[in-house]
Amino acid sequence: MKTMKRILTAVTLAMAVTSVNADPITEAVKSEHRSAEAKARDEYRNPQQTLRFFGIEPDMKVIEIWPGGGWYTDILANLLKDNGKLVAAHFFVDDSTRDYYKNALKKFNERVETHPPYAGITVSAFHPEAALEITEAGTADAVLTFRNVHNWYMNAGKDGVENSFKAFFKALKPGGVLGVVEHEMPSSGSDEDMEKSGYMKRDFVVAAAEAAGFELEASSDINANPMDNANHPRGVWTLPPTLALKEEDRAKYLAIGESNRMTLKFVKPEA
Repeated sequence: MKTMKRILTAVTLAMAVTSVNADPITEAVKSEHRSAEAKARDEYRNPQQTLRFFGIEPDMKVIEIWPGGGWYTDILANLLKDNGKLVAAHFFVDDSTRDYYKNALKKFNERVETHPPYAGITVSAFHPEAALEITEAGTADAVLTFRNVHNWYMNAGKDGVENSFKAFFKALKPGGVLGVVEHEMPSSGSDEDMEKSGYMKRDFVVAAAEAAGFELEASSDINANPMDNANHPRGVWTLPPTLALKEEDRAKYLAIGESNRMTLKFVKPEA
């Protein structure tokens, strides 16, 4: 009996230590609510390191811009569900919107209604020209955008990117963080290439954020891929996961892996 009590005490203490030492981001990334397919992409998207670099904590109000199908949402929803707040600034839809965006928003809203980890998510709309009020002004601790800047540039040009960053600046508290992950083009690339390739030059992204009032606090190579030269027949979509050329040179592009990405942490000044 005494031996059994010692064992139970040891197990209880071990569980308590594990609970105290558990890292919320790690737990969110390992969540059973994430599919095996989604977890397989962690190799290239590095969610644990990325969210730590951006300084995301479980008690923050975080705005995720254009979450698409919810790859990062699955992680953020689990991370923020108890003590934080997640706002998904999804696609803006009107009568002229393409079916792709309408369907993506519909599926996401259905998931919010039926998927328990998404229960506390607020869905708003974002568009670099038509919908810039993503949440109440000055209330967000962090705004995160993953591989979206090229879309704004390809559809609305430089003004679209600057409008976007201004909207994020407005949403953030003083001291709040804007985290950007984007496909990176070498600095020698042209603006014309940015219009069609899906890759963006780092200095362009930084300049647009600074024009909106942000300060670049830090950059990281967490999501860099030196095997990617950003010069492909179908732009970034040549690489996995899209593999736009299908079977043509498939092994070559699989060997390169997903795109080379910049990871930038901007801050809204305190005053």
